[in-house]
Amino acid sequence: MKVYVNDKPVDILPGMTVMHALLNSGLLSEIGPKKVYDAWGNEIGLDGALNEGMKIYVR
Repeated sequence: MKVYVNDKPVDILPGMTVMHALLNSGLLSEIGPKKVYDAWGNEIGLDGALNEGMKIYVR
């Protein structure tokens, strides 16, 4: 399944979480002072579920 992290495509398996997408994109280490948001600006946790084509952003 493909999701987008900061507009870059990341392939993950179905059932994986936001943390897995960040790990695969190499951005997990940036989470300390930053947070993760969905395309609508809602904050999501690292254990949040992902859907095909979902866009998440680290800010």
